[in-house]
Formats: sequence, structure tokens, C-alpha cells
Amino acid sequence: MKQQKEALRVLEEALKELESPKGSVLSATQKLSRAAGIIGNDDVKIWCAIQLGDSNYTIPLNRFLTILNDTNNNAEPNLQAITEVVNELNSLQLKPDTHYSSEELAAKSAESGGGYKNIGFIEERYADLVRTKRGNDGTYYKNNLNNHINYVRKKAHEFASALFNQLKFSGTTSNCFDLLKNAVDDRLLDLNPPLAEQLMLAFKAVSSKKDEEWSQALTTCRRLLENLADELFPPTDNTQKGRPLGQTHYVNRLWAFMDASIESASNKDLAKTHVDFLGAWIEKINKLSNKGVHAEVGQLEAVKAVFHTYLALADILEYLDSSQTSKGKPDINTVTIDELEALLDVPRKVAKEIVKARIKEGHIDLDALSQVDGVGPKTLMKAKELFFPE
Repeated sequence: MKQQKEALRVLEEALKELESPKGSVLSATQKLSRAAGIIGNDDVKIWCAIQLGDSNYTIPLNRFLTILNDTNNNAEPNLQAITEVVNELNSLQLKPDTHYSSEELAAKSAESGGGYKNIGFIEERYADLVRTKRGNDGTYYKNNLNNHINYVRKKAHEFASALFNQLKFSGTTSNCFDLLKNAVDDRLLDLNPPLAEQLMLAFKAVSSKKDEEWSQALTTCRRLLENLADELFPPTDNTQKGRPLGQTHYVNRLWAFMDASIESASNKDLAKTHVDFLGAWIEKINKLSNKGVHAEVGQLEAVKAVFHTYLALADILEYLDSSQTSKGKPDINTVTIDELEALLDVPRKVAKEIVKARIKEGHIDLDALSQVDGVGPKTLMKAKELFFPE
């Protein structure tokens, strides 16, 4: 936390320099480099080192730029030389989209604009030409120097702003979502623990590196909504406001449930719109997935599906009767929260923590149970007798 505050302070100073007409780009770049070092952002730190004329980077970059210029001048490309210099840049952890992008190379290409000289030197040369009212000194040209300075100023401002926002608001989104997620998980555990397990497993799946688990998360979200519709508004041959309410029309049935349950017209419209959107969106993604359009279906789509599902459920669960529950099998890894509460004689809060633990670990045994908050020796003894007989 102390390092984060220091980095924020330095970045704020850098931004002030960059946003002031009289601010020093050299000073701002040095401060940006310091902040990047504090938070361990090597990409930005290397970019700053290039602007500050670090020869470890500027020499191979100059060589790369020379090869490109020769090629552009219709010289025969030296593939071996290009390969060697690119390998050297890679070994220095330079990235083409950050450290030698087309924009970066264009800013450094002209010697009359300073090339890969230190940005402080470039600022001094420009200030000299402005002071003496000259357009150039035979080597450096005022307009080219100014263009180079403006590029570094703009790019440094982009990096500094991104880092500042990252630090300033880090954790805000995840903490807010955790609040929503925990509330939905707890509420759904009260209503229907198997559905809650489906949702928590889907959330776990989108963090995986396996694309088959992302696809499974999408399918899980759709099935969860179908099962929730069955729980809240069983299928019927009737229609409501022109919408069929049959077995396959789970979105319509959720919509009908909210139509009957939510008193406020504005809240009702908002919640129903959210469910309409989520249902249509999940169906679209599943159709793409079934067709094998892999370019359209990936981890991001799976994450969005799970997040949207949590948001929609937050609307729905707000209006549920907390007495709704369901039953499962008499096994510690499948029993419902109600059965855990009754059989182990524990508070509902502890029963919920047990369910969360088994979802997180995929399986729960006596050792894992002993690590759950609220589970003491008496509860472990009961669990051993009920679920883990000798």
C-alpha cells in the first residue's frame, strides 16, 4: 500500500509536467520511469529508458532502424541482419507494439529530430532554436524536434494516465463484484443449492486456461437459467402478453415471474430487460459455439456470460421468498445447505461456508472441513459419524 501511494504521487507529478505548456518532458519521463519501477511495470520502464537515451536499447534500435530505412530505399533486404537484430531486441525484452512500433520508429527516424538522443538533449536543442529564432542549426530542425517532443509527451501521458488509473482504482471492480457475487451465492444457496453450485462452478471454470471449460461455463449459465425458470415459473401452455411460456421458453417464464413479483414499474422493466438481453445473448453465443465459430467464442465471452448471469440473478433473487429450498443426496459433497444445517446442527452461515469450500476445492473431506470457518471439534465429530464412517 505504501509503494502504491508513492507511485501514485510520482505519477501525479509526471502528469502535471506533461499537461503544463512549460512542463519538462525529461522530468516527466524520469518520474514515469521511477513509478514504473516501483510497481514493476518493465514495459513502461524500458520505454522510458529508450527516451532517456539508454545505449543498451538505442544502439540495437538504431541498427534496426537503419536496416528498415535501407530496405525502404529499395536496397536488397539483408534477412540475416534483420533476424539478428530482431533476436537481439527480443533478448532485451523489447516489444514491437510498445518499444519499436511504427509510430515510435517514425518519431526516431530523422536525425534532424534528434533520433534516439536523450529527450532532455532534444528539449535543449529545441529551446536553443526557439531562443535564437532559427529554424535549424545545420543538424537539428526546430519543427522536427518539436514533433519528436510532442510524440514523447503524448506517449508518456498515455502510459502515466493508464498506470495512474490502474493504481487509483485497482481492486475497486473486483471488490464490488465480490460483494455482488457473495450476495447472489448466499441467496441462491437459500433457494436452491444445486443451482448455486452450478453458478459457482461456472465462475470457477472461466478462470481456467482450457477453452473447453469456457464453453462449459456458457452452457452452465443457460442451464442454470432454465432450471431457475422451472423453479420459479413452471412451464405452461398459457401465454402472457403474447409470450409463450412452454418448456423451452425459459426467458419468457423468468420474465413472467418478475412481472408478477416486482411491484415497481421501473424496477420491473429494468429487471425484465436485463433477463431478455441475457437470454438472447447466451442463445447467440451458444449457437456460435455449436457451429464451431471459435473466433467468436472464447474466455472473454464466457466471463461476460457468467458476470451477466450474476447481474440478472441479483435482480431476480431480490424478489424471492427466502423460504424456497430444495433437497439433494445424503452425502457431504452433494447434500443441500438445509441438510448440512440440520444434520450437523450448525448455523446457516457455517453451512454456506461448507458448500462454498466444496465448490472451491471440488471435493471436501474431513481435513478440508476442519479448515472451514465455524467448524469446530463437535461439528467434525458429527460429520465423521454421519459422512465418514470407519
